[in-house]
Amino acid sequence: MIRFVLNVLWLIFGGGIVLALGYFVAAVICFVLVVTIPFGVASLRLAGYSLWPFGRTLVAKPGAGVPSGLANVLWVLLAGWWLALSHLLAGIALCVTIIGIPFGIANFKLVPAAFWPLGREVVEAP
Repeated sequence: MIRFVLNVLWLIFGGGIVLALGYFVAAVICFVLVVTIPFGVASLRLAGYSLWPFGRTLVAKPGAGVPSGLANVLWVLLAGWWLALSHLLAGIALCVTIIGIPFGIANFKLVPAAFWPLGREVVEAP
């Protein structure tokens, strides 16, 4: 129940909708460019994760190897840096108030996901 309340508050006050919109825009751009469709799929996965982050986590996908690592380098150059920067700035802004600290920490948790989305999957937290 607490995770549900935190996720609803995240949507309203934590910037979840705005951050997910950034991932969605990145996904649309990647789908239009056809060659970058795998990046678009990863971006949509992260959009869902940024909408509802509490109670879920990212783990390394078994079998993801060198190709996903090389694709992540390309991702950082195309979209990952500005998405990670948006999480970092939102996290800093939210940590200014005591009430916003859990949401700031959730934003900081999303920074590595914005940098290296390929070769990872979103799973329920234990």
